Amino acid sequence: MIEPFTLAVAHAELEDLRARLRATRWPEPATDPRQGVALDRLQARCERWADEYDWRAAERQLNAAPQFLTTIDELPIHFLHARSPHADAFPIVLTHGWPGSVVEFLDVLPLLTNLGFHCIVPSLPGYGWSGKPSEPGWNVERIARAWAELMARLGYERYGAQGTDWGTSVAASLGQQDRAHVAGIHVMPPLTPTTAAGRQADDDAGYSTQHRTRPQTVGYALTDSPAGLAAWIGEKLDTWADPRSPIPERRVLDTLTVYWLTGTAASSARLYWESAGDVTRWLEGPLRPSDRIDAPTGCTVFAHELQRPTQAEAAARFVDIRYWSEPARGGHFPALEQPQTFADELARFFALVR
Repeated sequence: MIEPFTLAVAHAELEDLRARLRATRWPEPATDPRQGVALDRLQARCERWADEYDWRAAERQLNAAPQFLTTIDELPIHFLHARSPHADAFPIVLTHGWPGSVVEFLDVLPLLTNLGFHCIVPSLPGYGWSGKPSEPGWNVERIARAWAELMARLGYERYGAQGTDWGTSVAASLGQQDRAHVAGIHVMPPLTPTTAAGRQADDDAGYSTQHRTRPQTVGYALTDSPAGLAAWIGEKLDTWADPRSPIPERRVLDTLTVYWLTGTAASSARLYWESAGDVTRWLEGPLRPSDRIDAPTGCTVFAHELQRPTQAEAAARFVDIRYWSEPARGGHFPALEQPQTFADELARFFALVR
């Protein structure tokens, strides 16, 4: 069963968020800027979040998408389903990652539907308004199986899959598990062993280590303190984007608010516990035969992406690359940073396989 879902966050929840932000206990400034988010920058963001930010605008956009809930493998799955007016529209499932949400795609949905795509945008298990798994096992492969069931339930017999961050791995797994229905996958970027230099700083892996080893521990702090959440997530939204195309501040605050209202700091981090070991192998090798992706693949590697493999390196894992592109501007959150480029990249690839 698929049911419509409408957001109507209680006013009291928003007032509680504002009160917590205004009552934050702040530490002293760092003694070296390399130690983390600057105190004055975080204070300014939290002040905007408390005093200027309008959640209702995002809520209206999400409701207009529109939104739905369905239960798959005993877990509620939340998703947006934006249909194109074109009679020959092609369905694509778009998957976000961490620290993302379905909010990432709000600005590209009108572009994609106008280009002839029906867009299905699920919230990952443990993210947004999808259910929080109560037992281990919801890894990338299980999520991909759930997405295949979702697309079948919607009546789509042939579709494409796109992903960024965790979504690249979900899309790749869909290409392996549902080849009878997946026309092609588009990954931003392809995860494969590489010697090429990416844009992730050497000292920027602490969050991942915490998530994959002690997601529950960090979850207590982030679920209780919106300022802490803004530091933990906001740092990545700022530093993983291309500095020439920063994410609009309202979208940063939309993203923070989704994590806050849904209380998903711990549950979202658990995906690292489930699948970070596989991702390490895909990035560092050696690859296993089961890591091979035979589905027709499009790859877009943005200039400020964290991983930037060459096409030859990507071909070691993705053996049927039909499209390769390296846009001059954009980072780890292309749908937020460069929405028109994002939409054009999808259109160019899926024109080859749809």
